[in-house]
Amino acid sequence: MSDEFVGSDHPAYEAKVLMISVAARMAGMHPQTLRQYDRLGLVQAGRAAGGGRRYSVRDVVLLREVQRLSQDDGINLAGVKRIIGLERLLEQAQQRVARLEAELDAAYRRIAELESLAPFPGRDLVPTNRTSTALVVWRPRRNTER
Repeated sequence: MSDEFVGSDHPAYEAKVLMISVAARMAGMHPQTLRQYDRLGLVQAGRAAGGGRRYSVRDVVLLREVQRLSQDDGINLAGVKRIIGLERLLEQAQQRVARLEAELDAAYRRIAELESLAPFPGRDLVPTNRTSTALVVWRPRRNTER
């Protein structure tokens, strides 16, 4: 991403506020190309009250990537669409992993907290190196009341 744009962590990064002419100029392409990409589902523009397309900085970055993949790497638009879809899935999976790791860390902290409160922490289970081959047979009690 170029230094001229706000960072992806900035709140304005996702805001759909750029008119099609501005987004096209920022992406280095013709507005008609943006319309075509929108129809193909490569980028999803927001809509203004009057029905005009609105783009975010994120969309402009995506449009530049579409252009790079198609022009520089020679990938057709169907391939570009597939790549973008897979990148979105990967991003979602990475976010989920990060969330799950945070939950796991919190669970480990809670376990440590609870163990520190116990009168004999860590003594419920005693590790042993011995393995047993003993067979235990269980028989139910017989009802002696008849």
